[in-house]
Amino acid sequence: MSAKSILNDNSLEFLEKYLNNASPTGYESGGQQLWMDYLKPYVDTFITDTYGTAVGIINPEAKYKVVIEGHADEISWYVNYITDDGLIYVIRNGGSDHQIAPSKRVNIHTKNGIVKGIFGWPAIHTRNRDKEEHPKIDNLFIDIGCDKKEDVEKMGVHVGCVITYPDEFMVLNGDKFVCRAIDNRMGGFIIAEVARLLHENKKEIPFGLYITNSVQEEVGLRGAEMITNTIKPNVAIVTDVCHDTTTPMINKKIEGETRIGKGPVITYAPAVQNNLREMIITAAEDNKIPFQRLASSRVTGTDTDAFAYSNGGVASALISLPLRYMHTTVEMVHREDVENVIRLIYESLLRIDNEPTFSYFKMSGL
Repeated sequence: MSAKSILNDNSLEFLEKYLNNASPTGYESGGQQLWMDYLKPYVDTFITDTYGTAVGIINPEAKYKVVIEGHADEISWYVNYITDDGLIYVIRNGGSDHQIAPSKRVNIHTKNGIVKGIFGWPAIHTRNRDKEEHPKIDNLFIDIGCDKKEDVEKMGVHVGCVITYPDEFMVLNGDKFVCRAIDNRMGGFIIAEVARLLHENKKEIPFGLYITNSVQEEVGLRGAEMITNTIKPNVAIVTDVCHDTTTPMINKKIEGETRIGKGPVITYAPAVQNNLREMIITAAEDNKIPFQRLASSRVTGTDTDAFAYSNGGVASALISLPLRYMHTTVEMVHREDVENVIRLIYESLLRIDNEPTFSYFKMSGL
C-alpha cells in the first residue's frame, strides 16, 4: 500500500462521532450501532451476541476463520450510594482513575436521559496542608445540585446508574488525536478501516474474516471470552493500546520503551503465537511499516489472552497502538500510528492465503 494517508474525510467524521459517543462497559449498544452502520457497506453479514459484541463477516461460508478484533467499551463509574443531603458516592466500572476525578464534569445516564453533575472537591483553602487528603473511592462524590436524596431520585438517578465523562475529541498540533475512550474504540475504528480498504481495493480473501468489536474488555476480557466460543476462529489478530512510556514518571526499566509516532507495537508474550507474530513482522518489514517491540510477562492484559486460550488454542497475536495518558479523559495517539496499525493488519491479512498457511500457524517455532 502507498504511504500516503489512508484516512478520508468520511473516516475522520465517523471517528469523531464514534469517540464522542458514550459506550461504558455493559452499555455499549449505542456505540455498536454506530460502528455497524459504518461497517455495513464493507461486509457480507453481521452477528451479535447476548451481551452486545458485534461482528461483521466477510465470506461467512469459508472453512477457515480469521478474527481481527478491538474492544468497544470505555471505563466509567456506577452510582453506589446517595446521601440524605443529595450527594452521590460511586464505585468503578472498569479501571477508572480516582486521581483524575475531582472537579471533572460527568454525565449520569438515566431512563429519563442524561443528568449533568460534577465531582466535587474541597477548596484548597479548607484543606489541612500538613496532612492532605488524596482522592480515594471513599471520598469521591458527585454533586448534581440537589439538597435532598428525594430530589436526586426525582431526577431519575438511582443506585446502578452508570456515569461517564463528557470530554470530546480534539486534534493537537495537526496529528495527535485526543479523547477519552481511545482505549479502545480506536481499535474498533482501525478494524473497520481494514474492512473498508479490503472492499475499496477489491481484495479477495480465501477465508472468513470476522471483524469483531467486543464488549466488556475493561472488566476482564469478558466479551472476547464469549464471542470466541461462538466464532471458533483459527487465527485472531487483536489490536489494543499500550503505553507511551516516554512521558514523565514512567519507569522504562519496568514498562519497556514505546513511543507515539514510532509505529505499531508488536508484542512478545506466551499468548502470542510465534509463527503468526513473525509473519506480521515480515509484513511490516516488506512494506516498510515502522514498528516497535514490547515484551509482556505472563499475560498481555488484552483480549489476545481470551482468544489464545479458547477452543483448544487459537493462534493469536497482538498489534498495539501506543498511547499517552491511558484511562484519563485526554488519551493521546499519533495519527501516523493509527494509519500504520491499519496498514499492518491489512498487509498481514493478505499473507494468509491458503491451507498450508493455517497448518503453519499450528506450530509455534522460534
